[in-house]
Amino acid sequence: MKNLILCIAFVGSSCLLPGQNNTPCPCCTEQHRQFDFWLGDWEAFVNDKLAGTNVIVLMQDSCIIQENWISAGGQFTGTSYNFYDAKQDQWHQTWVDNQGGNLQLNGGFENGSMIMSSEVTTDQNGDPIYHRVTWTPNPDTTVRQHWESSPDGKDNWTTLFDGLYEKKADQD
Repeated sequence: MKNLILCIAFVGSSCLLPGQNNTPCPCCTEQHRQFDFWLGDWEAFVNDKLAGTNVIVLMQDSCIIQENWISAGGQFTGTSYNFYDAKQDQWHQTWVDNQGGNLQLNGGFENGSMIMSSEVTTDQNGDPIYHRVTWTPNPDTTVRQHWESSPDGKDNWTTLFDGLYEKKADQD
């Protein structure tokens, strides 16, 4: 009987949890779908050479876009979580890789591209560095990812990665 009472109390109280949203799809707004062009199973090329593969999926009831990167040869892997924050009207990305690296990016959809940048961080020498990543969907369904860094976040941007994503052949 005691277990039954606890079960009823738990079920009843779970209906009153703060932050619960009864909207059928709270992350199905136009803003939440701005980065959907990146969804899919991809091969990434740099100068026509395979750089790696990337599987991009929706999760958490379409609220998060998860990236799963594996470099050609498999020695470098990483995962990012991307989401639209309606309160801040901004996109966020958190990247973590198997080398201990991580990167926090913020930004939004501008002029047909998703552009996210970091706050100042430090490179391996302890010098200040800013990162900016731009994803641009192309008319032929490929996506260009251009990752740059700068010591001041204003000028002198250096390309770190300029890849062309092509959907794997077995996709629609």
